[in-house]
Amino acid sequence: MVRRGVVVAGLVGVLSGLVAVPASADEPAFVVADGVTQPIHSFADAVRETVWVDIGLDLDGNGVGDRVATDIIRPATTARVPVIIDASPYYATSGRGNESERKSYDSAGLPVKFPLFYDNYFVPRGYAVALVDFSGSSRSTGCMDTGGRSEVASGKAVIDWLNGRASAYSAVSGGSVVTADWSTGAAAMIGKSWDGSITQGVAATGVDGLRTIVPISAISSWYDWFRSDGVAFRDFGTPTSLASGFENTGAKSRCAAVRSEMTAGAPANGDYTAMWQQRDFVRSAANVRAAVFSVNGRADLNVKPVNWGQWLDALPASVPRKLWLSQTGHVDPFDYRRATWVATLHRWFDRWLLGVPNGIENEPRVSVERAVDQWSDTADWPPAGTRTQTLYPVAGSVAGVGKLRTTPATATSSFTDNGSGTPASYIASPTTTSARRVVYSTGPLTAELRVAGISRITVAATPSTSTAHLSAYLVDYGTATVRGSSGEGIRTLTTESCWGEDRPGDDACYRDTVATTATVDAQIIARGWADLANYASLSTPRTLVPGTRYTMTFRLSTTDWVVPAGHRLALVVAGSDSSMTSTPAQLPQVTIGLAETSVQIPLLGTLPAAPSAAQSAGPPVTRIQPDIVPGRLAG
Repeated sequence: MVRRGVVVAGLVGVLSGLVAVPASADEPAFVVADGVTQPIHSFADAVRETVWVDIGLDLDGNGVGDRVATDIIRPATTARVPVIIDASPYYATSGRGNESERKSYDSAGLPVKFPLFYDNYFVPRGYAVALVDFSGSSRSTGCMDTGGRSEVASGKAVIDWLNGRASAYSAVSGGSVVTADWSTGAAAMIGKSWDGSITQGVAATGVDGLRTIVPISAISSWYDWFRSDGVAFRDFGTPTSLASGFENTGAKSRCAAVRSEMTAGAPANGDYTAMWQQRDFVRSAANVRAAVFSVNGRADLNVKPVNWGQWLDALPASVPRKLWLSQTGHVDPFDYRRATWVATLHRWFDRWLLGVPNGIENEPRVSVERAVDQWSDTADWPPAGTRTQTLYPVAGSVAGVGKLRTTPATATSSFTDNGSGTPASYIASPTTTSARRVVYSTGPLTAELRVAGISRITVAATPSTSTAHLSAYLVDYGTATVRGSSGEGIRTLTTESCWGEDRPGDDACYRDTVATTATVDAQIIARGWADLANYASLSTPRTLVPGTRYTMTFRLSTTDWVVPAGHRLALVVAGSDSSMTSTPAQLPQVTIGLAETSVQIPLLGTLPAAPSAAQSAGPPVTRIQPDIVPGRLAG
């Protein structure tokens, strides 16, 4: 069946057969065949232009409204079309995608190269693509404020302009007014990492016209990129230092006040401040009306997985959603599931921007990579039947090694933070005593156990000094073949595949990838970090008194993980994580009160009966999946 459609004033008409469509019979906005829009528009003849959209702020204080450069490519048709938006700080610096593509322009200033495949693939199918430079970056004016109101406005103002609620101009200053009379007003936002974060920030404003967002490895709370429950991440810097790498010359010279505000709001001790609160999009997620397609990597230590879990949890139940979760690190799905990704994104945009009744919203919402390149779909997330179960560490016959049970037992156990411990060292040799950590595990599972959601740990800790940092890990002990840490789980090949159409200066071909693999005996499935001084408040630390017990609850990362039958689920508690977090000023010995310590885990399945000492020991662990060392940019 072939359908021809026209989009008028944001409404979609889809007519069966080759029926003429009023007002654009010769140039339909789109044609549907086999359930998807077809490439009917000439990519070579597409309209290319740049407009500068006034975002309604003047953060650089020059008395003129800040404007964001918006490079647009759209079909050369009289029919109105929807718009796919990717707003980013990277287009003139580190670039986008696995091949670090940057924008380029011809001698007249018209955009030539649009990074990524979106324009090559979607413009011929009846979509416009708009790539927006964040305020203060590349060709935009204003200031970079790292997840703040100016960056959110960089995306929201473009949607307002598409719907006649904001002004755009033909030049960065002055210029003539430009209207978007070619647009239906329907918009999608897509982007990875920093770009993806702003899709969520814009959606949380509830802006009219935003029909869907596709956040990929996206930050939902900027505090949770730089900090974790009171502790600062090592080498991630501050919002000020991150922005400084992408500011243009105008922002560098005029935005000292913005930089000072960010610096003051990001104290080195990891406390939560009003500056962080402004950059927490989860707080406003109740305003979201756009459909959400969230894509993430389970091994991502750049944008930690707590970000996607808390975002999905906060969305209104009425919001249509979809979730992909790979074994990769900080990787775009185009580089680990390319053909399926392009096909799924195509149907997603067809449904939410053009109203094509393809039923994608009724299909399973969740797709998880359970083994390398093997995906499992489930109806919803968290899965039906998931319930939070509380497990307690119980001492065994070996010091610092014990069982994980559903009932507590009175005992204590201690470890010493020497400032150099890593997750790999903490989870190694789980049957023997280590001075640096304690470990508690179930017996071998008799049936698979699914962990799906955000776990939390409550620790009763007595430090020997006035400063103490904690880390905690849920671990799957058992042999498995997984994506390796090299290349964040992928290896780039020399071959290419093409997705869309070419034109001079903008080809549609990209280098292929394959998975890197490793066979391991232990995998971290969730982790968290905290500063014990923030036991009572994230915004106001307390001075710890050596020898005094403090109880603190903190989050572990979001996961959707199946622990197979025969494997063990374990909890490991240690001091600072030298690979990720800062170390305390005075390294402590920490004594854990086991009866008052517990972990709350969202589980689907039945735990085994309490293990015997022999069962608890398990086989030796010699092969540990090394962590993917994250890049310190939010890209």
